[in-house]
Amino acid sequence: MIVAVDGPAGAGKSTISRLLAGRYGWTYLDTGAMYRALTLLALEQGIDPSDAGQLEQLTRYMEVSFQPGPDGMPRVFAGCREVTEEIRSPEVNRKVSEVSAHAGVREEMVRRQRQLMSAGDMVADGRDIGTVVWPEAEVKIFLTAANSERARRRRLELEEKGHDISQEKMEKEISARDEFDSGRPVAPLVAAEDAVTVDTTDLTIDQVVGKVAEIVDSRR
Repeated sequence: MIVAVDGPAGAGKSTISRLLAGRYGWTYLDTGAMYRALTLLALEQGIDPSDAGQLEQLTRYMEVSFQPGPDGMPRVFAGCREVTEEIRSPEVNRKVSEVSAHAGVREEMVRRQRQLMSAGDMVADGRDIGTVVWPEAEVKIFLTAANSERARRRRLELEEKGHDISQEKMEKEISARDEFDSGRPVAPLVAAEDAVTVDTTDLTIDQVVGKVAEIVDSRR
């Protein structure tokens, strides 16, 4: 079974998907980490996020892999180098949408993601899993939450890593990213027609996992 979990930044996709995969003993695929790793490498190599040609070339030759980590959170590697923490930096957060919007970049990434998902029994999260990457997924979930709540979660996440950012600035960044991701011509952020939307604003993590698990159990 494939469970596709899509939604905007800060909706809880990674946390819920990881816990859901652990609940069933399935594999968790964080597709966003793949785009983040690409963005990190592009920034380090001085490639402009608008340079489609260089980014597409980098995508073709980039090696991204995952290894099991603590609490089910995968460790992310670019080649032999672990980049798990680096790909969550504020700079990567600001640039990843632009980098991932290029058609050639997404085409190669989707090819790799489909190859990984072909093994089955996986929970994959992203922005276009249920619409583009694996539209035949047995379960499609679209997680969302109020802008202020998503910004609060991201702000706390960054503060834990030593990055200081105001709630107001985080809300503006979240809104800008939502607008960009939803308006891009290639694989825009949108709920699949047959996806179940779950608003996580006022729910605990356990409550969200429980709701999604009920949906999964009904389809198994």
